[in-house]
This record gives sequence, C-alpha cells and structure tokens, in this order.
Amino acid sequence: MFVLALAGSLPAQGKDSSRVLAARRMVSAISLAAKEYRNGVPAAGGKITAPEEVAESRLFLDQAEKNVATLPDSLREPVGLLVANLRASLDRPSAPPPDSVSQWADALVMRITRAFGNTLNQYPAVPPSVARGKVVFAQACASCHGLAGRGDGPGGRGLNPPPANLADPAEMRTVTPLDVYRKVSIGVPGTAMPRFEDDLTDADRWAVAAYVSTLQPDSKMAAAFAAVRSRLDTAVANRSADQAFDAYLAFEQVETDVRARNAPLAGRLEDEFANLRNRAAAGASAGELAGIHEQILAGLERAEREVADRDSRTNLFLESLGITLREGFEAILIIGALMAFLAKAGAVERRRDVAWGAWLAVLASLATFAGVELLFEVTSNQREALEGWTMLLATVVLFYVSYWLLSKVEADKWNAFVRDKVKSALSSGSRWALAGVAFLAVYREGFETILFYKALLTSGNTGGVVAVVAGLAVGCVGLVLIYLAINLFGMRLPLRPFFAVTGGLLYYMAFVFAGKGIAELQNAGVVGMRPVEWGPRLPALGIYPTAQSLWAQGILLVLALVAVVWALARSPRPA
Repeated sequence: MFVLALAGSLPAQGKDSSRVLAARRMVSAISLAAKEYRNGVPAAGGKITAPEEVAESRLFLDQAEKNVATLPDSLREPVGLLVANLRASLDRPSAPPPDSVSQWADALVMRITRAFGNTLNQYPAVPPSVARGKVVFAQACASCHGLAGRGDGPGGRGLNPPPANLADPAEMRTVTPLDVYRKVSIGVPGTAMPRFEDDLTDADRWAVAAYVSTLQPDSKMAAAFAAVRSRLDTAVANRSADQAFDAYLAFEQVETDVRARNAPLAGRLEDEFANLRNRAAAGASAGELAGIHEQILAGLERAEREVADRDSRTNLFLESLGITLREGFEAILIIGALMAFLAKAGAVERRRDVAWGAWLAVLASLATFAGVELLFEVTSNQREALEGWTMLLATVVLFYVSYWLLSKVEADKWNAFVRDKVKSALSSGSRWALAGVAFLAVYREGFETILFYKALLTSGNTGGVVAVVAGLAVGCVGLVLIYLAINLFGMRLPLRPFFAVTGGLLYYMAFVFAGKGIAELQNAGVVGMRPVEWGPRLPALGIYPTAQSLWAQGILLVLALVAVVWALARSPRPA
C-alpha cells in the first residue's frame, strides 16, 4: 500500500540548494534507518536481536522527519505522512519484517530522488583517494576514533555510547563506503558523531569513506575480495550503476596491494569496473552485464592470487625440510640397499662404483638446476607460463612416482626389484653398469627435488628464499644422520610404512601442483579462466574456484582411485 501511495505525479525539481541539501539528508537518514533496522532485526520473524540498532534506526527517522518541512509543497504532505507511519511502525510491540522496512525506505528514497532529478546522486564521478582520506581522517576523525580507527582516541573517552570501532571486522561487516559517507555527512543521532557536511567537501567525505574501508585488519585478504564479489553480484543482478560503484569502492581496499604486485592487472580491473557502471547506467541488457561480470570475476581471482597466495616462512621451511628428507631418504634407501646387497654377494669392492654413480647424479642434479634457472632467466617474459608447465610436469612425475611406490609396498617386492638390478649390473662385469644403477636412482630423486624446489622458490619472496634454504640445510643434516645410522649401525628401515606414507605425500603434492600449475597458466593467459562462484578457494591445497583447475584436480582424483583399485586387484590374495 505504501508503494501505491507514492505513485502520484512528480513535483518540479527543486532549484534551491538548501532544499537539495535537506533532501540529501533525508535520503541518507531513511536509507541508514533501514540498514540499522536490519542489523537489529535480521530475521523476518520480527524478533529484535540488537535493540541498540533499532533505537538508532528510530533516531535516523526522527532526523528525517525534521527535514520534511524543507521539501517542495507537492512532496511535503505525502512523504511526511509515510515517514511518520514508518517511524510509528518501529514502536509497535511486534516489529515489522526487515524486508518490509527496506521496501518502504526504498520507495521513499526513490520518490524523493525522482523529484530532485540527478542533483541527489551521492556517488562521485571520480573514484575517491584513499591517501587523501587518510589525511582527512587524521585531522577530523582520529581525535575520537583513534589513528587506527579502534575508537580509542583521546576525545572519545567518557563518551556514551563510545565511538565506533572502525577496525572491528564484525562491527563493520555490513557497513559499505556509502554508509560511511552518509554518516560522515549527516552525523549519527544519539551519539557524539557530528555532521561534517558543512566542514568537509564532498570529495573529502568520500575519501574518508574509502579510507575507513581499509582499516579492518583482514580487509586486504579473503574477506575484502568476498565483499567485492558480493556487491558485484548485487550490482549485476539489479543492473545498478550505483551498486557497481559501491563494488569498486570495496575493491579499493586491496587495489593498492594489487597495483604494487601487478599494475597492469589493477588498471584493467579499474577500467572494467568503470565499464560495468557506465553500461549499467546506460540500461545495458542482462547478457551484456553478465559478460562484463565474468571478466571482472576472472580479474578478481587473479588479483586475489597476487596478494593472498603467499606461503608463510614457517610453511616454506617445513615444506623445504620435508622435500629434502623425503627425496634424500629415498636416495639413501636405494644406495643403502645396493651397498647391503653387494656385501651379501661378496662384492664389497664394487661399493666404490655405487658411490661414484651417486656423486655423479648429485653433480648432474646441480647442473640441471642451473640449467632450469638459466632457462627462466632468458625467457623472463614467459615466466608464468614456464612456472605453470613446470608445476604440471611435477604433477605427472609426482603421480607416477606415488603409484610406483604404491606398487612396491610389500618389502619382498622392493627387495626383488633391487636384487634384479644389481644382479644384472654384476653379471655384466662393467663398473659403469653398477654405477649407472646408482646414478639413475639418485638422479631421479634429484630431478624430482629440482621440480619441487622450483615451485617453492616461486611462491616466496626474499624472506621465503631464506626459509627454503634453511629447510634445505636442516634436511641435509638430517640426511647425514640417517646415512650414518644405516651405514655404520645397520639400522633397519621400516619399508612398508615408508612407501605407503611417502606415496600418499607425493600424491598430495601432485594434487596441489595440478591446481597451482593451471593457475599459473591462467595468469599467463595460456589457459582460460572461468570462475565458479560456488567453488572453494584453498590455495594451500592448490584449490581455486575456476572450472579449469577444478577439472584438472578432479581428473587426478579419478586416476588415483583407478590406480588404487588396480593395485589392490593385482595384490595376491591369501589362500
């Protein structure tokens, strides 16, 4: 009924600047009232969960009623009556549903906005400056809110209610830059928050709103990108230019970080947000906006990878340590088995051949690593593509090795494998044949290690390199101790659990590299990117919400299941 009551003829646009300012205050107060009411009554059942939010909603409507007298004659009576009725509904014992209050408020805002034309548009034509907002915030807001926005400024002591904690993610979860701009402009009734409409320019108020969005500690990570996507979805669904701009303001929370790591990507995203806003304002079709939407989502996925997908130094150290111990342990296991078999075969003097083969494999591994680094340096313009192909190659090798180990779970199978290789080398009478067995066994581990370490070094910065090298050094010390324990004290190795656990770990790394390899190729433009909004995003597992990466990992899961079933089918059954 209230929507029908607003459907009358539109009055002439107000020309008086004071009337325009008063109308803007009304629009802001009514919109904030609906927002605060939803925070206080989040469900349709009418149960008030936050009385202080509902009380603030009433105060905003009281503030709106004070500006009714400044409206044009044709608006004054109908708008005044409906504002009063909306205000009265909030005092009823049974609180109205939040959707009803929002619809009522939206209809009122629409009627007032139409009456004044574009003069009430509150979104700036030029994106606000976060740097300017920081300066203005320090001058006008920090005395109460504190320099970090935590509400602990010296001017806020003793205030009741206390200044809002603008750095609290929970408190600011539903607050948009437009909400902040409105509160800075008209103040917050019932609190010490004054209005700055007369003291700060419109550009400065928007700059403060943009800066406040950066104060939450997690605003530059997953939470900020989630907020951008949510507002972007809303803007496209409603074909709203203003909501598209609101989504861009949310992106500004992380734009500085994105620009520092990938300036061209930040520039493209800024252009795409502007294009979305312009096309929505021009009445573009849903299909056209959906195409722009998909482009922005793909750009946001790349941007989040740039600023968020960085392993911690602890993770890099542990991963480096794990690679060294695992790959080195496998090499030592093979060399140790060769040495033990030669001793049993009465060919102790041939151990020197095995040692030569192992050391040559180490030197060949170092040369291979130098060659890979040189390749990356001379093709730096294709670095992302090379990193992607390297990770996918690592995926293939890891999957093969993990299954190869699975087929050797039984200790007797492993012993037979080693015995056959050594017998063949001894029967040939050639020292190079025996050295070749050791060389191939160790070089295989070295080649795998090169692939894995290249991925680790790619994911870290200077501090990350230090962590990787530290993990390598500690791992090497551990390998020396393991070798001494095997060679001098005859330590028996638990082959069955070693192969089973190592095979699982290698498959896990293959799964991670499959997702990250596709991600690198997407960043390089070699592989397309189709975002899947329902998909999970777990970079630590190489899982990204894109159809291409999820398909690659899904195929790997299927292949793993097939490999396990095949291995079980080939296992001898007990009589």
